[in-house]
Amino acid sequence: MSIANLLHVLFAVIWVGGMFFAWVILRPVAVATLEPPERLMLWRRVLAKFFVWVWKAAIIVPFSGYWLAFTMSGRMAQWPLHIHLMHGLGLVMVLLFLLVFFLPFRRLRAAVDARDWATGAEALGAIRRLVGINLVLGLVVVAIASGGRFGLLSF
Repeated sequence: MSIANLLHVLFAVIWVGGMFFAWVILRPVAVATLEPPERLMLWRRVLAKFFVWVWKAAIIVPFSGYWLAFTMSGRMAQWPLHIHLMHGLGLVMVLLFLLVFFLPFRRLRAAVDARDWATGAEALGAIRRLVGINLVLGLVVVAIASGGRFGLLSF
């Protein structure tokens, strides 16, 4: 069970931390220092590398979470509220990632490769909005995870 817990926490940190870094640190610096074509090329490459890790996280976090929840609490009906909340929000996060990857990121890659900067900018804007939502959800899950099992969160 400790391996499952380690993988669960490690890959959640990679995913949420990566979104935080991209949204709060990299994005403002890229906007301030790069022209739109260079910025779009940067994001195309950064996201391609980051999404390799998000794919891993989108598989490892849910499966390790199920392992932990079923091992510690048995059937879903017996899960504490904070586990249900993490489960539901985690599924939404995975679905949002799949949406980003298969729609606007695919458009971004094609647009940058074709040097269609207007389409690339639209796609990057959609990615930014969806990743922003996912970041907020991820931070909420972190708050639930860190406080839920200790009864620090009251709902």
